[in-house]
Amino acid sequence: MKNNKYLIETGKGLQYVDRLNNSSYFIEESSKYIKGEITLDELDNIITTYYKSKNIVNDRSEETDKVAIRISKLLSDNSFSFTVGQFLSIHSYLFKGIIKNAGKLRTYNISKKEWILDNASVSYGDYRQLKETLEYDFNLEKSFNYRGLSTKEVIEHLSFFIGSLWQIHAFEEGNTKTTAVFVIKYLRSLGFDVTNDIFAKNSWYFRNALVRANYTNINKGIYADNSYLIAFLENLLMNKNNKLQNKDLHIKTVSDMNDSKENRVLKLIKDNPHIKIDDIAKNLNISIRTVKSLTSTLQESKQIKRINGKRYGYWEIL
Repeated sequence: MKNNKYLIETGKGLQYVDRLNNSSYFIEESSKYIKGEITLDELDNIITTYYKSKNIVNDRSEETDKVAIRISKLLSDNSFSFTVGQFLSIHSYLFKGIIKNAGKLRTYNISKKEWILDNASVSYGDYRQLKETLEYDFNLEKSFNYRGLSTKEVIEHLSFFIGSLWQIHAFEEGNTKTTAVFVIKYLRSLGFDVTNDIFAKNSWYFRNALVRANYTNINKGIYADNSYLIAFLENLLMNKNNKLQNKDLHIKTVSDMNDSKENRVLKLIKDNPHIKIDDIAKNLNISIRTVKSLTSTLQESKQIKRINGKRYGYWEIL
C-alpha cells in the first residue's frame, strides 16, 4: 500500500505547481485505492462518472482530479523511452480532453510573471525552434557518460539537463507537470529509487527552483542558479534533508544574500589565495556555477584579480 500512497500523493502534489487542490470527493475516493480496496482504473471510472453527473462549474476541480489520476497511472507503469516522442506523449496522456493542444508543441512565444522574480519572466524557448531545441538537448543527454561520477556530480549534471528541458517550455500549458513526470521516469531508468514524498510535498519549490535556474538579471546582481534545484534533487535521490523554503528563492532574498556571499568568497580567498572554485563551492554550500558568477562579479568590480590563469594561478585581492 505504500506504493499506492506514493502514486496518489505525487499525483495530488504536482497539481500544486498551478496552485490547484484536489476535490474532497477525490481525496475520499482515492483513500480507497491507497488502502488497496480499489484499483487505479476503478478510481478513474469513479471520478469520471462523478463529473459526468455534475453540473458544469467554473472551477478546475475536474481537471485537477483527472490529471492526478493520470499522473498516478503513468508513474505506476515502468515502461519508458528517452525520446522527444515520449516527452510529447506524456503531455498528450495527461491533458487529452483537458487542454486543446495536448501533446503538441506551442505555436507562439510566451512569458509568465513569477512571484519569486517580482513579476519578471524567464526567457523561454522560441516556438519556431522548439523541436530542434528539444532534439538537441535529448541528443546531448544521451551522449553524456555518467561512468565514474559520484552521485553528487550526477545530480549536478542532471540539474542542468532538467533545467534546460523545462526552460524550453515545449507546451502552452502543463509544462512543469509533464517535465516532472518525465524526469521521475527517466531517473528510474537510471536506477534511482524515487518513491519518496519529495515531489508530493515540494512541487511548488521544484517549479520555483526551475525558475531560479533559468533567470539572470545582471543589473540586479541576480544570476541563473542551479543550487536550489540541486538541493531538491539531493533530497530526492540521496535522502538528504536540505531545507526547501520557497521564500529563499525570492530575488529580494537572493539579492540581499549576494553581498554576504561575495564577502564570504573574499574571506576564503584572503585566507587562501590558491583556493579553487570547487573548494569555495563546498565551503559555502553553493553550486560551482554560483561561485563562478560571484568571482566574475568581484573581478568586474575590481575587488579581486586572477594571476597566471585558471589551472596554476591564484587570486589577488585588490
